[in-house]
Amino acid sequence: MLADHQIRTNIVLGHISVSPYLASLIQPASLDLRLGSDFIRYLKPDRPIDPEKPDREFERINGVEEYAIRPGEFLLATTLERVGISPNIAARVEGKSTLGRLGLIIHSTAGFVDPGFKGNITLEMTNINSRPIILRSGMKICQISFYRMDSPVERPYGHEKLGSHYQNQSGVTPAAALRPTP
Repeated sequence: MLADHQIRTNIVLGHISVSPYLASLIQPASLDLRLGSDFIRYLKPDRPIDPEKPDREFERINGVEEYAIRPGEFLLATTLERVGISPNIAARVEGKSTLGRLGLIIHSTAGFVDPGFKGNITLEMTNINSRPIILRSGMKICQISFYRMDSPVERPYGHEKLGSHYQNQSGVTPAAALRPTP
C-alpha cells in the first residue's frame, strides 16, 4: 500500500492521475475523493432487475448540489475527481468513516479499481439508517488507497481483449447491461 509521500511522488511521476487535484485531499495512506453532482436513481424498486437484459427504469439526476438519500434507497453517484492509474498500480475505494457511522454504505461490492483504469469512479450507495442522509456535491465521500504491483499487468484495464465496460467513464455510469442503447 502506498503511503502519503508515495502517493504524491506517483502523482508527480504520472503513475497516478487525479483531476481536479488538491494536495489537501491526501491522507496518511489514501486520497479522499469528493462527491460529484450526478446521480442515478432506479425506479420501480419492487420490480426485479435482470442483469442480462437492458432495463431503462432509472432516472438521471444531474447537476444537483444536495440530495437526501432515503432509508433503504440505492443510488449510483460519481466522484468529482477523475482518476487514472498505471498498469503497475491497483486501488481500492472505501467509504469515509464518518458517513459509515451515519449508515451510508458507499459501495456494495465494487470497491476494486484495476490497474490501467481511467475515469470517474461510480459509487453504489445505500442508506441503511432509518433517517434520510443529506449528500452534498463536493463533500468528501470516499477514499482511494493505492497498491503497487510486483510488476505491471500484461493486459491493463481497457485492453482491447478484456471488454472493459467502464474505461474512460465520465460521470455516473449505470451497469453495462443496463445502459440504454443509442
